[in-house]
Amino acid sequence: MKKEEERTGRSLKQLNYLFGEKEAVYHGFAVKLGVSDSVMKILYALYDNGDGGRCPLREILRRSALSKQTANSALRKLEKEGILFLESDSGKTKTVRLTSAGKTFARKTAGRLMKMENEIFSEWSERDMQKYIGFEERFLLQIRKKLKEFRPL
Repeated sequence: MKKEEERTGRSLKQLNYLFGEKEAVYHGFAVKLGVSDSVMKILYALYDNGDGGRCPLREILRRSALSKQTANSALRKLEKEGILFLESDSGKTKTVRLTSAGKTFARKTAGRLMKMENEIFSEWSERDMQKYIGFEERFLLQIRKKLKEFRPL
């Protein structure tokens, strides 16, 4: 068991290192474009939604993994700059919409990032792509299950 723990410990250390490095690369991309990480995540969620720059606020929060407070600050900044606006739906739900200028800005920021990601993934074989997605999904399902079972001290 000791050998198995050492192996998984080394693997986890390597994965955590790669995760941090990937986050640093995405941060560097945002910096080069002159936007904050939170702004980039919101623009990415809106651009990726494929609904003409329109996305429910709850979906942006889920996709970006931003706290409500952080997302709200970034949304207010983007709203002030004329990039997007919030509209109330029925009840308490809100939808975030890109303005015309916002669509252009999102294309020049998040769109460029997605283009690079697509270029990278297009170089992978379909088999490799499906394996990568499969591993990510498997890990996500397992960690969600563990979280549900988790009991604080």
